[in-house]
Amino acid sequence: MNRKKLQKLADSLCKTARHFNKFEVECLIKLFNNLGVEPSERHAVVGLDRNSFRNILHVTFGMTDDMIMDRVFRAFDKDNDSCVSVTEWVEGLSIFLRGTLEEKIKYCFDVYDLNGDGYISREEMFHMLKNSLLKQPSEEDPDEGIKDLVEITLKKMDYDHDGKLSYADFEKAVRDENLLLEAFGPCLPDMKCGMAFEAQAFQESSDL
Repeated sequence: MNRKKLQKLADSLCKTARHFNKFEVECLIKLFNNLGVEPSERHAVVGLDRNSFRNILHVTFGMTDDMIMDRVFRAFDKDNDSCVSVTEWVEGLSIFLRGTLEEKIKYCFDVYDLNGDGYISREEMFHMLKNSLLKQPSEEDPDEGIKDLVEITLKKMDYDHDGKLSYADFEKAVRDENLLLEAFGPCLPDMKCGMAFEAQAFQESSDL
């Protein structure tokens, strides 16, 4: 990508990815291009496919839960073309790394709403909690313990008592108790991984 094209793209992305300055946006564009996603004649769509993106989540941000990583990919892939474009990459990272509480609440809710119907249902909670909790060898049926946990969660977060979490329920619960933001599995980077990624991305790219 030539300098002029890069600057033009960075200018436009600065308006939408508002947590990064122009230098940082340029660094993230260069990093994206270095990940081997340059356009080719065979591929009309340029970007990170599901496997490449999940690999970044796993290696760079220490994520291990397949279901959650798949949902994070979908949260970044706004146009549902099974590919994260450079625009989706920069805008997604803006929230992923530096989002406001409000932006992160919206992002986490979208990740946890597995079927995209605008609610986190009992079944969705059960699947995510079962996936993210360590399997403890015991005599008891682990599913029973998870069902109990789902009920406890609903009691704490389901303000309108309809047996599922709406966005309003989730937002209120998280605003009252920030730790509930990632209640159903880690879908944001911890501070150490986030800072390490930024240090590397912005340092390396500035040396290019």
